[in-house]
Amino acid sequence: MENSPDPPNEGPNEVPRDIPDNVPNNVETHSELSGSAHDVVQAGSVYGGIHFHDNPGSQRVVPRQLPGDIGGFVNRGTELRVLDAILDREPGASATTGIYVITGTAGVGKTSLALHWAHSVRDRFPDGQLYVNLRGYDPGEPVSAEQVLDHFLRALGVTASAIPVRLEARSALFRSLLADRRVLVVLDNAATVSQVRPLLPGNPNGLVLVTSRHRFSGLVARDGAHRLVLDIFAERDAVELLRTVTAGYRAPDDEAALSELAHLCARLPLALRIAAERASSRPLMPLDELIADLRDESALWGALTAEEDDESDAVRTVFAWSYRALSEDAAKLFRLLGLHPGPDIGVSAAAALGDTTVSAARRVLDVLVGAHVLEQPAHGRFQFHDLLRIYAAQQAIQHESAEARDAALMRVLNYYTLSLAHAIARIAPLDRLSPLPDPRPDAVVEEFPDRAAALQWFEQEQANLVSAVRAAAATGHHDLAWRIAALLRSVYVSRNPFQDWITTAEIGLASATAIGDRRGQAEMHDSLGKAYLQSQRLDQAEAHHTEALRLRRGTGDRYGEGVAVNALGLLDWRRRRLSAAEQRFREGREIFRSLNDRRWEALVLTNLGIARYDGLDLDTAVLDLIEAVRLCREAEDRAYEGNALFYLAMTQRELAKTDAASSTIRKALAIAETDRLTAWGAFWLLELARIQCALGEPGEALVSCQQSAVIQRQIGDRNREAAAHDGTGEAYRNLGRLLDAAKFHRMAIAIYREVQDRWALAGALVNLALVLSGEDGEGARDAEDEARTHATEAVTILAEFDDPRALRLRETIDELSL
Repeated sequence: MENSPDPPNEGPNEVPRDIPDNVPNNVETHSELSGSAHDVVQAGSVYGGIHFHDNPGSQRVVPRQLPGDIGGFVNRGTELRVLDAILDREPGASATTGIYVITGTAGVGKTSLALHWAHSVRDRFPDGQLYVNLRGYDPGEPVSAEQVLDHFLRALGVTASAIPVRLEARSALFRSLLADRRVLVVLDNAATVSQVRPLLPGNPNGLVLVTSRHRFSGLVARDGAHRLVLDIFAERDAVELLRTVTAGYRAPDDEAALSELAHLCARLPLALRIAAERASSRPLMPLDELIADLRDESALWGALTAEEDDESDAVRTVFAWSYRALSEDAAKLFRLLGLHPGPDIGVSAAAALGDTTVSAARRVLDVLVGAHVLEQPAHGRFQFHDLLRIYAAQQAIQHESAEARDAALMRVLNYYTLSLAHAIARIAPLDRLSPLPDPRPDAVVEEFPDRAAALQWFEQEQANLVSAVRAAAATGHHDLAWRIAALLRSVYVSRNPFQDWITTAEIGLASATAIGDRRGQAEMHDSLGKAYLQSQRLDQAEAHHTEALRLRRGTGDRYGEGVAVNALGLLDWRRRRLSAAEQRFREGREIFRSLNDRRWEALVLTNLGIARYDGLDLDTAVLDLIEAVRLCREAEDRAYEGNALFYLAMTQRELAKTDAASSTIRKALAIAETDRLTAWGAFWLLELARIQCALGEPGEALVSCQQSAVIQRQIGDRNREAAAHDGTGEAYRNLGRLLDAAKFHRMAIAIYREVQDRWALAGALVNLALVLSGEDGEGARDAEDEARTHATEAVTILAEFDDPRALRLRETIDELSL
């Protein structure tokens, strides 16, 4: 027996995961048609005429995510010794001893301490260091646990297709990956326990450092975390920090003056560093004059502030004191940066925001970093401390008119919109993009020489792009909100960041609805339909695709109508409503034929062929698939030519045209080899194995299945790995090795249960029942009882389906006479 093949094609908007540069990247597939299509696999030999290249990613990934160490770090000797003591605990100690919460007021140096200590002990964590800024106190949205786990799992080598949808499943996978690893996890700026708890590895050999302004009593009480309370500096330590930072820039200052400066900074490290930098930048100015300026600023804040909070007042005083010392250009960019919607900013985005050139922006950013009012965590990337970000935004409100603030925001939103469109032109060059406004002649927009550069930019800006959608909608720029969201769909379909995808699409839909843009509404319903389809939420997917179809018919968008019809056909196919699926695919084919879009016609025709294959209309399916292959060749779409050949080979085998099927599948595998479609080629190997069994070559089939399983495991595609195990079981059964066959069918069943694939599970249960019913000898009775149990479960599952293949499986079970 065999399971149903991989699902049909959705068409140009969705891609096989991480498809290589030389393959058109605007091809839609089902979510199961996944895996990294350019991941190459360590094999070193030829199977079925196809050689798969060495995979540099097949080894364990060691992440090194710590930002740079803190320059001029001083003091905190007691706290460092407390942290050092963590590493002296006995091996195998309780995992709860591996959680430390560093807590304290804003600006007290929690992050500096955590990062400085982490760098000093990173060699004690040979399996890597993971870091995330949870942004719990930023004005914008904090980072969710789901988003962090997506980031961490990718850093640990998990591909997009293998990252679960649900938070609990992501957390479980994260714990499994770190179960035997010694990894340091730094969770910076956490605001809530719910951000932290799913990110705990539960591994006694690792360590989690959490920084927060909150005490996290729940984490201490329930999870056994230790708390390290960070207080403001003692006076002598504050003076030492001022001396260290100013050393080499000024003559030694008077102790009393340094003490006064430390007092005015409330002995907070953030304020002390800013003050010390200002003193260093004015080496000839007596410290008394700087202190007098700061006293004046402090008096001003005292007059304006009704609250009695010495620490907060001191921080604001130092900010204002440093801000007033900036040049006009630097001060203007500083306050405009406070309007930036995202968590960090690149040089080009800063130039757009400041309405200046990239080179000029770079010079001013360097000035702001030098003044310690802006941080540079990585080359070309800049961010605020959350307190400084709030202060910068306040200065923008105070010193920029509402019109000027809106113009600045529009410039940066247009930068992200147009740059993302240029990136999509490289990442998914055949996608149909919505028309965008022409940029100003002097507008800052990114250009990308190739797909790799475009993807790198997207990865850097991903969080900012989500924030841009939010900001556009919140400020009434609804047209930009839905257009950015529509562009994001072209990348999201290959990466499955479901939380960001659904969030941006819902915001985009609300914006398009607010301005009555029916085209925008249709695009957003299409995006939501795809997101829900790929996250296995079929009811929501059908509702959105149905609404997209209604809107596109209403606007006369025939191309969009064809896309929606095809999507609904796929949903019918998923639910094995095969007659309805065929009708949809026939309708879609006629639409694209009328548009003379041969590429889309080929994709929909392939879908029609596979629906007919499942309906056992094999002769008609062969004709459809032969025509689909021809159209793919005309459109020069080699990836989907190979896919159509794969389905054609399957159909030919079932028609007992085994030699023709063997020739056809080898053509598909040749395309996979030439175009490095490793993920697809690995799955197509399973059809080669079935053909080899049909030709009486079960030993060769075993080799094909086992190589496919290795590739699927490295790619991280659990569904296809299960299919490879099930195929291995069939090969062993054909070799007469029933115990081995049963072992691999059980492996497949376990995975199918895990991924909740009911149809494939039924097929694997039937395969196992077939094997067990064939056993003889001492354990035959027990094997027959087990076979009966599996057959009964398969019958129960198959009752959910009403199609010819389900009927065929039930007939197979009846023939077992269990």
